[in-house]
Amino acid sequence: MNIGIVADTHDNVEAIERATEIFADEGVEIVIHCGDFVAPLMVDYFDEFELHGVLGNNDGDVANLQAAFDALGGESELHGRFASLEFDGLSFAVLHGEHLEEVEAIAAGEMFDFVCYGHHHEHELSEEGRTTVLNPGAHVLASEKDRTVAIVDTRSESIRFRSVDE
Repeated sequence: MNIGIVADTHDNVEAIERATEIFADEGVEIVIHCGDFVAPLMVDYFDEFELHGVLGNNDGDVANLQAAFDALGGESELHGRFASLEFDGLSFAVLHGEHLEEVEAIAAGEMFDFVCYGHHHEHELSEEGRTTVLNPGAHVLASEKDRTVAIVDTRSESIRFRSVDE
């Protein structure tokens, strides 16, 4: 199964539309959003996927974000500030990651196969023991240098980054 990882979409409709096109082209079934949707209306753009999201520091309208997730139906869920997820036998810790120390501590615990986070607007792929640490990049401005999403293939446990500017 292919899982799409995205973060920090910050109301950038053009980037969100491009990200969802990439996910559809790549056969993504599930999308994990690492926070900072900003406006609840942004959730609707992910309606063709099972969406799992966490709250970021710019997600202030929690009630309407929750309502947008509820409207998606199915298995989609807004998990609060942290999510512990499992797909195809792989475990995912998901947080926005304002504090890198928290991301590093979760990874160092080696309780998860993947630790996915956002906030810092730079894509990252690193290993901490058995845990892969992944930041998919950000979409705030057209000038962002890391306007990327990540795709995790659960069968091969491989990760690919795709630019939304391609």
